[in-house]
Amino acid sequence: MSLKMDRRRQHSTNGSVCNHFALSPAAKLIRASLLAGMAGSLSFNAFAQQEAQAKVTEVEQDVEIISVTGTRRTIQDQIAIKREATTVVDGLSAEDIGDLPALSIGEALESITGAASHRENGGATEITIRGLGPFLSATHINGREATNGSGDRSVNFSQFPSELVKKVAIYKTQDASMIEGGVAGVIALETIAPLDYGKQRVQGEVKLNYNPDESNVENSLQSDTGYRGTFSYVDQFEFADGQAVGVSFGVQRQDISQPEAEYRSSSPSGSSLWACLNDPTNTNEGFYRSSAGDCEDQVNGSNNQGYQTNIDPETGKAESDGTPYAWTGSSRSYRQNETSDERDAVFIAMQYQPSSEWDVNFDAQISDRIQREARHDLIFLQKRATPGLTGPTLVTNDVGGILHWEGEERIESAGEQFSREENYQGYGINIEHTVTDRLTVNLDLAYSKTEREELQISNRGRTADRNLFSWDMGDEIPHFTLTDFDVTDISNFTDSLRTRLDRENVRENVVKSARIDFDYALEGDIFTSIEGGIRASELSFIQFGGSQGNGSRTEYTIGDDSALEILQGCQIDFPESDFLSSVSDGNLVTNVDSSGNVISSGTGSSWATYDNVCFSQAVAATDADYTGEFGYPDVEYENAGTIDVTEKTTSVYLMANYDTEVFGKFIRGNFGLRIVDTDVTSVGFRTNYTVDVDETTGAVTLDVGDSLERTESGGGYTKYLPSFNLVVDYSEDILLRAGIYRGMSRADPSDLGYDRDFVTDDQSVALSLSDLLTVDGSGNPDTQPLMSWNYDLAFEWYPNEDSILALSLYYKQFQGGFQQQTVIEDYVVGGETVSLPVTNSVTTDNDSDILGLEASFSYRWDNGIGVKFGYNFADTDFEFEDSLYGDTYVTDLDGNTTQLTAGIIEPGSVPGFSEHVFSSQLYYQIGDFDTAIIYKYRSEYFQPYTSNGTRLRYVDAVGVWEMRASYKINEHFRVKAEAINLFSAPKSQDFFVEDNLGEVNDYGPRLFLGMSFKL
Repeated sequence: MSLKMDRRRQHSTNGSVCNHFALSPAAKLIRASLLAGMAGSLSFNAFAQQEAQAKVTEVEQDVEIISVTGTRRTIQDQIAIKREATTVVDGLSAEDIGDLPALSIGEALESITGAASHRENGGATEITIRGLGPFLSATHINGREATNGSGDRSVNFSQFPSELVKKVAIYKTQDASMIEGGVAGVIALETIAPLDYGKQRVQGEVKLNYNPDESNVENSLQSDTGYRGTFSYVDQFEFADGQAVGVSFGVQRQDISQPEAEYRSSSPSGSSLWACLNDPTNTNEGFYRSSAGDCEDQVNGSNNQGYQTNIDPETGKAESDGTPYAWTGSSRSYRQNETSDERDAVFIAMQYQPSSEWDVNFDAQISDRIQREARHDLIFLQKRATPGLTGPTLVTNDVGGILHWEGEERIESAGEQFSREENYQGYGINIEHTVTDRLTVNLDLAYSKTEREELQISNRGRTADRNLFSWDMGDEIPHFTLTDFDVTDISNFTDSLRTRLDRENVRENVVKSARIDFDYALEGDIFTSIEGGIRASELSFIQFGGSQGNGSRTEYTIGDDSALEILQGCQIDFPESDFLSSVSDGNLVTNVDSSGNVISSGTGSSWATYDNVCFSQAVAATDADYTGEFGYPDVEYENAGTIDVTEKTTSVYLMANYDTEVFGKFIRGNFGLRIVDTDVTSVGFRTNYTVDVDETTGAVTLDVGDSLERTESGGGYTKYLPSFNLVVDYSEDILLRAGIYRGMSRADPSDLGYDRDFVTDDQSVALSLSDLLTVDGSGNPDTQPLMSWNYDLAFEWYPNEDSILALSLYYKQFQGGFQQQTVIEDYVVGGETVSLPVTNSVTTDNDSDILGLEASFSYRWDNGIGVKFGYNFADTDFEFEDSLYGDTYVTDLDGNTTQLTAGIIEPGSVPGFSEHVFSSQLYYQIGDFDTAIIYKYRSEYFQPYTSNGTRLRYVDAVGVWEMRASYKINEHFRVKAEAINLFSAPKSQDFFVEDNLGEVNDYGPRLFLGMSFKL
């Protein structure tokens, strides 16, 4: 803190010294230590012993040491972080490792104003800032980029244990020194620097995990009770020659269950969810077909039709314009899960100071997480329309979501054995050298790597006949009524037994970086220092291909008449009681006779299930192609499905910091410019061709080779990112802030691939390659970043160290959108270069706006009760069109834009955008007892799929309650109790359009009880 900051804290209009903002607990301790040290020095002066004794007495009477811990301390630190920053920032810090008040980094970040999470497996994973999706944010660990295994640029925060992190912060405005990439903001995680920590600490914690929903599950992967154990050690060693070494070590083992019960419908990411025509006058297709068949197929004509959004050139409207429709997936199902979640994490830090001029820090974070699920599905196939039944009885809502369906279709008892392993490694070394009293130079080298692999066994047994059934939408999920069919009888599912073994989504994401920065102090009355630096980084992303594009598959089918023997030999009791009871209106399945009387057998919320591994091995053994080796297939690098992207970035920045007084007000801040240059190289593989030319006719044909050909393409851009931050100390307890910066968000690495292959025109004679070939492909390595100008104004009032009232108004203007555009690309085919048009997704120059308001409030009463609120409201005109049922356009080579389809659904907003985000906390802390109740709310938002991010999926609004309590037994031991999702709020998702229910995930509450110690 500068001298001007010190003067500012003591300034008053009448010139007297006053301080309306009370000293923080840390400041009080420092003051006490200084005064006590002065007193100790005087006591050694025998000549002035009597005077010294008087001063010591005076000091002892003056010093008031109040140790503030727990929730109150956390909120005080939040307030202090915000107050002292030159940017708009909110954060959490812990006095000790393990003191962050949350079960995960995701939950910790959710307590920060404007932050909300996307939930998976009942816990917070990806984080949004100010209602904007994670692709608009960046995440840094100790100031460095973090990798992930998702193929995007978000970070799965459940990978990192909160017990081993010292500080989390969200920077909502940026300065030139920060790594580019965060339009919405930058999430920063910090681990401990042991010498800076300054004291020896040995601490540990054991938390037992009990999930009430797990007690209803016979879980083959995990016991009813799980645990997470954490141990950390911090120490410092000083030597006589002035050298000092600090070490920090933390380790955590987590072994818990993640109970999840699901209702599911076919997702829109592929070709399994259709808008089928619901027109009584049309008997050729849709629900009123004249013969039984899939509702998206025509009786006479083409398949996979449904509602046609293509523009009719005669009318200028969609071909099916005005025709009613209903959303129909290939299936609707229930899924019961047995789950396990294991995570091992190690955090290491070493700090070495050979002299006062040098400071060397090394840190490492290693995390290995394995999630396993044994899934049991009851699947009702549903696209088939039964003439005279399905159409006349169909009931839909205003958006085409089905509320009642009747027909004849097959039923399946299916199962999956799934595992996902994700390994994270992050290493960094930072060397800071004080060259002179004014000049400091900092060198930072970093490496981050994430590897992910998913293994899955998929099984199926189905009915031989099509059974009559119907379903009705309940308050939250559908309920089925079957006629003379018992879903608990495994002998009903003996047809078409099949098993598949998949290895997929095998990914490697690596970031290597080096940066050097300088900070030069100035002696002027306005500018305090100049900062600058250069950074070079290389991001690589590989997703290995296989027989199924993003992976490889081995499939076996039943080879003899042993289906019933296999099913009975592998059958298990249904693993869960009260399945989906918290979101259902009663029995999930009701079995009735032809007269409508309920049959008890087959009525309830269970079905016939089997052990997935046993089933898969047994089916494989009957297949004629089985070699006797049961295992997952390999993926391969040289494959048409491989994505290999390398992104090299060089950035430089220069920034000036200022701190002065204008018109009696102290102001501080910075302004600067960051220049970013990025080059992308993408490698793909396509079929190898040789060109044949008929010597007589000149006709050109292609011969297909046996091997694949390596192809390469790329792109790049240079962007200028200016920034300006201003803080005005309007009075002792009121701050005014302003910030302006230009931000950029890069495309996801998985979207920068280069998948190109050719389609030949075999209907006519081609005299050149350009006549013969058209290009089919995906991925665009030349995708430009989404740019934005960002403006922030804030008012902050700090009545005391426990209280804050902050209001922020922000405005973001985006330049960019997503649209199909035709460009010319050069290809080498059989040694010849040919230029061909290809249509792909590009970033457009469209402008859109986001306007938002953010508010924070915190207050504590003298009786120990305190409250904290955070709210964010945002509004935007950004539009994201669905690629299948939205308005789509194409721009040709001359720049002319043509509408291809007239959609039937409204566009989505910014991916991850929520209009309302709210968090609140009511806490009571008195003596050694500390408790808090937390409520978090997020309104609905569009969440793209990773596999196909061009289709709309909405996550419905949800409010989640959490609670924590602790009691300090003595100075060494504390007991803790924590609960998340206290009232079992489910996650509900809609496909293509809101109110077309697609999936409901019921997690139940998660309870933790533990004890920690500190030495």
